[in-house]
Amino acid sequence: MFRPYQPKDDVQKKPYYTDRFLVVPELPKEPITEERLAADVAELEKSIGIKESYMMAGRAVVIIQPQENKAALALLRSRGFGQLMELSAIDYLAQSGEFEIFYELLSIERRQRIRVKCRIQEKESIESVSDLWRAANWQEREMYDMFGIIANNHPNLKRILMPDDWHDYPLRKTYPLEGDEFAQWYEVDKIYGKEFRDVIGPENRDPARIDRYDTKRFARLGHEVQYGAEPKEEPTPIQYQDQRRPVLNDDLDPAKSKVLDKRK
Repeated sequence: MFRPYQPKDDVQKKPYYTDRFLVVPELPKEPITEERLAADVAELEKSIGIKESYMMAGRAVVIIQPQENKAALALLRSRGFGQLMELSAIDYLAQSGEFEIFYELLSIERRQRIRVKCRIQEKESIESVSDLWRAANWQEREMYDMFGIIANNHPNLKRILMPDDWHDYPLRKTYPLEGDEFAQWYEVDKIYGKEFRDVIGPENRDPARIDRYDTKRFARLGHEVQYGAEPKEEPTPIQYQDQRRPVLNDDLDPAKSKVLDKRK
């Protein structure tokens, strides 16, 4: 059995208003004055309605109702925005209980971009646009895998990075940076079995920590150690790779190298 899972529903609420980091102010919103982009926005307003439109940092942004995402994107595709460059979400659950979903579109012929955004509640879903752009297939799967957002009518909506039985969604801000009880024991249980927990111990999720004395000598820190053997302190000699040759060689001698005191 896994350790009892500790709810982390309030993790976001704690640091949002008490942390010491700079809160960057939002960039100014400007009206859309470029003729073709203004015509695109006018057509969207006429066909489906929009909540807001503006220019920010030289990029046209249109905010729509989530129920109209596919209709809006199909209309923009027909008006020359033939490439879906990016599709993902942002977690604003602590602030408003919502996810923000954004679509970054590109028109090569017009040399213009436009960003379409909408917001949904945590338990709401969004319509898939994988039949408009094949690139949306994997991007919507990643959005489901990382945030738990369901894209309705997706042809194969399942996890794409994490195992199918993984608990929770790693890009939600409530997800611990160093994993949780489930993450600590997942690979140990899958590879060796729960009976080896006491032998191997929980997985260390801190990426900055390297332990050369781990249980089975998995670490290789400046030296080579055979599987399960006692670690040696003799360092492995440093060798450099010459890009002109396919193998390591001795003509680039570390002893002859010079470390500059400052950049030229």
